[in-house]
Amino acid sequence: MSVVSLLNVKVNNNPAPFTAPYEFEITFECLEQLQKDLEWKLTYVGSATSNEYDQELDSVLVGPIPVGVNKFLFRADAPDLSRIPNSEIIGVTVILLSCSYEDREFVRVGYYVNNEYTDEALQAEPPAKPVIEKVRRHILAEKPRVTRFAIKWDSEESAPPEFPPDQPEADLVADGDQYGADEEEDDEEEEEEGEGAAVAANGEDAEMAGAEDTAGPAGDDASEEIDIEDSEGEEEEEEEGEEGGDDDMEMDEGEAGEQKQGQHAPVGADVMVH
Repeated sequence: MSVVSLLNVKVNNNPAPFTAPYEFEITFECLEQLQKDLEWKLTYVGSATSNEYDQELDSVLVGPIPVGVNKFLFRADAPDLSRIPNSEIIGVTVILLSCSYEDREFVRVGYYVNNEYTDEALQAEPPAKPVIEKVRRHILAEKPRVTRFAIKWDSEESAPPEFPPDQPEADLVADGDQYGADEEEDDEEEEEEGEGAAVAANGEDAEMAGAEDTAGPAGDDASEEIDIEDSEGEEEEEEEGEEGGDDDMEMDEGEAGEQKQGQHAPVGADVMVH
């Protein structure tokens, strides 16, 4: 748990001319007595493509910090124009308000800043060299981006756990037990199962082929055999009709014979799964 919690940041004089100083009213809470001061810092991001144009506008030490809720006014000068490329002055950039304890940053608040001309003619056709006197900045204060970091404060108990943890035994693992070995074994097992499936499939085909000699006629011949049974004498047909469904029973037995001929199909489905 953090000893210091940021409660609120109020941005004053916003919008303001580009050259006006920045003003922040900062409210934070301290849960226990600190041995050292807090360092607050404001950084201006001069370019979106390189951090070499970042400027630390100001920093201030605040302390000693009493336990409870504290509030103070942080003021920082505008950025140095000579350290910002002319092409990066107009447009959207970022400012970063951060706080550290013994050089360990524990909170950072980022704001988007839009620098634009107040003159419509300059907005339509901005000059190659910005006219700073007519540039206004607008901090998007209602949408800050807050990032918090776990740090060590005055006691060892407050230190966050190490991440990732030390793993000295990782270097002692044999090559065969390293990452990827399980995948290789799985691949080998899949290949063996695939070969076994192919052998089983071939054996099934042979069994089915041998069954053709004993299973009787198949395909159109089976239908023809049913037609023959149905075309026996008229007296037999009448007697079967009177007995109430013997003909249907014979049809069911014929269909059962066909199903018996294909009784190996489910085995083939199991092989396909593997």
